[in-house]
Amino acid sequence: MNSEELIEENNQKRELLTPENEAYYSDLLIYIRLQFSLSEQQSEEILMEMLDHLLDGQEEGKTAKDIFGDDPKAFADEIIEQLPKEKKRDVIPFIAGIIGNIAGWVLMIRGVILLVLSQFIEVKTEVNLFAAGVVSLGIACFVSLTIWFILRLINNSLFKENRNTKKNMLKAGVTGAAGMGAVLLLTKFTPEIGPSFNFPWWASLIGGAILWLIIYVEKK
Repeated sequence: MNSEELIEENNQKRELLTPENEAYYSDLLIYIRLQFSLSEQQSEEILMEMLDHLLDGQEEGKTAKDIFGDDPKAFADEIIEQLPKEKKRDVIPFIAGIIGNIAGWVLMIRGVILLVLSQFIEVKTEVNLFAAGVVSLGIACFVSLTIWFILRLINNSLFKENRNTKKNMLKAGVTGAAGMGAVLLLTKFTPEIGPSFNFPWWASLIGGAILWLIIYVEKK
């Protein structure tokens, strides 16, 4: 099975775990999946082996601690050391897919907003190359930092019995709001320098839809 099929089967089999075993195993699963330098295929295969082993032990009345030990993080680190690294040619398309997906949605949302507003007021459809480049770079930085911060929060909360989920959600929300505010300020105060071109709502909507469709088909 490929990695997507393994993930789907893993999701189904995890429903058979007891709440205690599911909590233990889920922390292992998330911790290993957050190691983006590892081979996804090999990671999912070892996670499935661990899950099957845990389900067999559960039928015998054993808990995850009985099988994997009282220190799940140390156990996961041992597993990670044995897993091969992901090849660069597999990582680059993954990153490019995320960027393309975000760009596609941004273009489609822009097209819809311009279409709606044009029914009531006169809207500006010209795009300045310099301003668009600066804002795009700002959005890319905002998205990257927000994702990094959220993943760090998740990683730091693993293997803790008294984790504060609400506090982490509040931190993520504040970070997202602050980043969005910075992007809006950047949009407002970035000067328009150099050439501009007309980019109407229909071109934005069609361009975004085509980009999103390409990413979707490639992913499938």
